[in-house]
Amino acid sequence: MKAKEIQVTEIWNDNKKANIKEAILAHAKTQSKEQILTNKLLAIQYRLEDYIESDTNLEVLKILDFVKMYLEVLNLTKKELATCFEMQDSNLHKYLNGERKLNATLVLKLSAFFHTPPELWYRIEVKNELIELNKEKENIASYQKYDYRNLVEM
Repeated sequence: MKAKEIQVTEIWNDNKKANIKEAILAHAKTQSKEQILTNKLLAIQYRLEDYIESDTNLEVLKILDFVKMYLEVLNLTKKELATCFEMQDSNLHKYLNGERKLNATLVLKLSAFFHTPPELWYRIEVKNELIELNKEKENIASYQKYDYRNLVEM
């Protein structure tokens, strides 16, 4: 007797998907406000980590984009964040938007405020610089003048 092959539709059909969704929603209703907030903040952190690790990003996300996600969940404004960080809103915006390079003080403030590892914030900045650099590869010929062979006799 032949063993019956299990079909994908037997595992993931609409009825089972609906039951799973119902179970998830029922569990979510039992969570405290603090746990719900923690989950939302972790979801943003996972998205941030995924952005850093992914090689197939179609869209460049700035530090500002992630900060806005966090602020929306926390129901805060960028101006309130700037006040908390003892900075002018316009100054903070320049760092978050990439007009200025991050510094250690701001990274530590972001890290402490959003409960994230400090290196994540730097890695976003580096990732975005590498994306820009890859766009420059089209103009790589203009960088050939920097080749060491132009200075060293062989």
